[in-house]
Amino acid sequence: MSTPHVVVVMGVAGTGKTTIGPLLAAELGVPYAEGDDFHPPANIEKMSAGTPLDDDDRWPWLDAIGEWAHGRAGLGGVVSSSALKRSYRDRLRAGAPDALFLHLTGDRALIEERMADRKGHFMPTALLDSQFATLQPLQADEAGVDVDVSGTPTEITQRAVAALRRLDT
Repeated sequence: MSTPHVVVVMGVAGTGKTTIGPLLAAELGVPYAEGDDFHPPANIEKMSAGTPLDDDDRWPWLDAIGEWAHGRAGLGGVVSSSALKRSYRDRLRAGAPDALFLHLTGDRALIEERMADRKGHFMPTALLDSQFATLQPLQADEAGVDVDVSGTPTEITQRAVAALRRLDT
């Protein structure tokens, strides 16, 4: 990409945000921030218990991610955030207006299989249905791209880099 952007890697749980985010950051030569690290402990406890977060839980988390992204404006960076609703992406853009969104998409069965194989993650597969029910895909007026999560992490990352570069042309 010709100018350093902050890229928000988004999508439902299990799409590989935590895997693809660092690979993308390395490819772009910018730092990576794990979105889950911005959650307050109460959010993690709630999700660990199998309870979906509500919007009141999410606002401080999104604001913290937006602050990090704002601090990287003009420098570039990659951060993960489910960013499932348009209102959540709008909240992130309020802090970082030039952020680009990389929406990791994929077949529900593949995502559920990958979630089941994860060890030590607080998000149970039982919450996947609520994630898909909440998801509002990127709209035409939002700066971002969709990338399918089939294939290896390297293949997904290469597709992501190519799609983001096309945005810059």
